[in-house]
Amino acid sequence: MEPNVREALAKRTLAHSSADRTEVLVSYENAALTRFAHENVHQNVAREDAVISVRAIVGGRTGVAQTNRTDDAATRDVVERAIEMAKLAPVDPAQPDLPSGAPTATPPGAYVDATAAADANARAQMCGEFFRVAERDGLWSAGYASTAARGYTVANSNGALASFDGTTAGVNVKMSAADSTGFAESASTDVRVVDASAVAETAARKARETKAPKRVEPGPWTVILEAPAFAELLAFLGPHFSAQSYDEGSSFASGALGKTLLGENVTLRDDYAHPLALDAPFDFEGAPTQRLSLVENGIVRSVVTDSYWAHKLDMDNTGHALPAPNAYGPQPRDLVMMPGTRTTEELIASTKRGILVSRLWYVRTVDQLQAIVTGMTRDGTYLIEDGRLAGGVRNLRFNQSILEALRHCELALDLHRSTTYGYSIVTPAIKIENFAFTSTTEF
Repeated sequence: MEPNVREALAKRTLAHSSADRTEVLVSYENAALTRFAHENVHQNVAREDAVISVRAIVGGRTGVAQTNRTDDAATRDVVERAIEMAKLAPVDPAQPDLPSGAPTATPPGAYVDATAAADANARAQMCGEFFRVAERDGLWSAGYASTAARGYTVANSNGALASFDGTTAGVNVKMSAADSTGFAESASTDVRVVDASAVAETAARKARETKAPKRVEPGPWTVILEAPAFAELLAFLGPHFSAQSYDEGSSFASGALGKTLLGENVTLRDDYAHPLALDAPFDFEGAPTQRLSLVENGIVRSVVTDSYWAHKLDMDNTGHALPAPNAYGPQPRDLVMMPGTRTTEELIASTKRGILVSRLWYVRTVDQLQAIVTGMTRDGTYLIEDGRLAGGVRNLRFNQSILEALRHCELALDLHRSTTYGYSIVTPAIKIENFAFTSTTEF
């Protein structure tokens, strides 16, 4: 659905409303996924849909209704349902006016025609690269190739009108041998730069190199997390920068703005215009999104807000609203950890004895306020001895404060975008001292 079609639909829906204030969000998605295992495609799915979401505010009461029908009767009905639900909701004295919006510019490269046009054959060709490498090396592969084009338009009764279109392509593969596995991934707005062959070679190399894994003792280790593993940790840190979490006291940043809580080499940004992120320049209320330093040289600088939390806490609206309704408050959408000065290979070479981790899984929160999480290594865990990779080790469980890890770390130079489980995070690899492994496994 083209932006002009979405805008016309949003305006037509808005015209039906008699509420005090009305917001219309028109979202469009054309996404496809090809999944495979044991060198066979076993699932090929595609979804195309357009959804209209209406938020009506009546006397300080809010109601939200949705439909994926676009005819005039349906748009009139969804507005009426939103208004009726608003009349049944409690009054919220903190409810602000809707944003008026402002001009924004989509970062170049956010939408790529080649990605939007990619079909099942294009994804099958990427999968074919995994099959070729797996069969050559006597391995078996499992993973997916995906392509998507998405767009959304926000319009409201205060005059806000904004549209964004973006694309994403990605591959993710695990190569399995008799007693070892290897993982690699790639994601971009441009399907043409997703190199499935290189991803397959990396995953296969890890599976070969980590065969016959050794057992090592748990305890504090020097650890190097490759970018996909580090992104998994940062995904748990992002919600701490929500103004809602900040105000409710569930964030480590609560009462800590302007304080040094992390290492001075740590700078974490939310940046929709970073070349590896390329996201919408406005939020789901149509407010312009600010490019923020959340942490700067270890100092907690910012939390993100939407119109509600900006009004409630007397802060600027940073333009980080999620679609209404939501229980999470505003959220950073495009986390970017700024890089260090040495490559991942140089971090390995500087390590006398440690563990290199390709990927984490089953990560869960242990202590929200201290950002302590537990989880396991997976799909390419190496022993490092005298600055060299010395074969595979059995996977380990960890119990680690992300904050403590970021107080004693060194960041690599090379950046990588990870989109696993729906998030988009740009990060380098990271070397962490005294990473707390609590137990080992038999695999």
